[in-house]
Amino acid sequence: MKLMKMPHYLILFRFMLAPTIVSLALVLKGESRLVIVILMYLGLLSDIFDGIIARKQNIATEKLRRLDSQVDLIFWIAIALATWIIFPSLIKANRIGLLCILVMEGLCYLISILKFGKETCTHAFLSKMWGISLLIAFTALIGFNHAGLPFKITVALGIISQADVIAIILILPKWTHDIPSAYHAYLIRKNIPFKKNKLFNG
Repeated sequence: MKLMKMPHYLILFRFMLAPTIVSLALVLKGESRLVIVILMYLGLLSDIFDGIIARKQNIATEKLRRLDSQVDLIFWIAIALATWIIFPSLIKANRIGLLCILVMEGLCYLISILKFGKETCTHAFLSKMWGISLLIAFTALIGFNHAGLPFKITVALGIISQADVIAIILILPKWTHDIPSAYHAYLIRKNIPFKKNKLFNG
C-alpha cells in the first residue's frame, strides 16, 4: 500500500463498512449490536484520518473531498438502516425527527445541484459537530436501545447544521468545498481572506 493512496483506502474502507453493517443487522439482528457499534467508531476514525493524511500530503483535492463527503452520507444511512432493522419500533417512535433530518439533507443537495450542478461538499464546522452527535445518538440507539436526550440533541443539531449548509450554498458565488460556516461563505463572497482552522478542515 502506497502512503500517497492511504486517504483513498480509508474512504474505501468506510464505504465497504456500509453494506457490511446492513448485512450484519439483517443476518444477526440484535446479536450484531456490539459489532456494529465498533464498526461505527472505526468508520468515524477513518473519516478523521483520511482528511488529516490528505492535508499533510497536500492531496486534499476537490475530487477526494467530494468522494469523502458522499461516502460519509452512505455510511450514516447504513447505520440508520441497521438501527431500523434491529429496532424498528424505536425508529417508528422517533420518525418525525428522522424525517426532518432527511428533508433538510435532501434540500441541501437539491439547492446545491440546482445552483451549481454539483452536490454539496462544505464539511462545515456545525456539520462536524452534528457528526459527533450522530455517533453518540447511534451508540445509545444501537448499543442501549435508547433514544432520549441524545437523539433529541442530534435532531436539533442536524436541523441547525443543515440550515447552515443551505445558507453557505445560497451565499457562495460559485461552488467551493470545505467552507467552515455561512459567515466564511460571506467572506468568500466579499473577497475577504481568512485562514481555515486545520483541525476542522477535514
